[in-house]
Amino acid sequence: MDEPTQHTVTEEGVPAAATAREQVLAALTLPALDDLTEAQVRGATCVWDGIPLTLTTAVNLGPRKKKRPGGTYDWFPRSCKRCAGEKAYIALFIHGRDCADCWKGPDCPFAVAVRQLLREG
Repeated sequence: MDEPTQHTVTEEGVPAAATAREQVLAALTLPALDDLTEAQVRGATCVWDGIPLTLTTAVNLGPRKKKRPGGTYDWFPRSCKRCAGEKAYIALFIHGRDCADCWKGPDCPFAVAVRQLLREG
């Protein structure tokens, strides 16, 4: 079971994660919202490769905030499992550079969550 962390919101408007899986998903760099199709913004297709998603093929990437004149709005990006796994793998390399737990062994909660995402994809 993932260990909870404190709830906060980052400068980018991404809610801080409560579990290691949510931390991994929050760490994924998304494409610029302005470059996405309407279907990608709505979560009907993958934010990275644009393939259609179903309830069984979609990975919810967590709520994000988009700043615009006059305030902000929430959007709920989704990805296919393959893209989520690929992006999580990249995030693991970035995370692992400074993580003492990753240097000690394979039990870092972030690394475990990445491996779970990879297996799902």
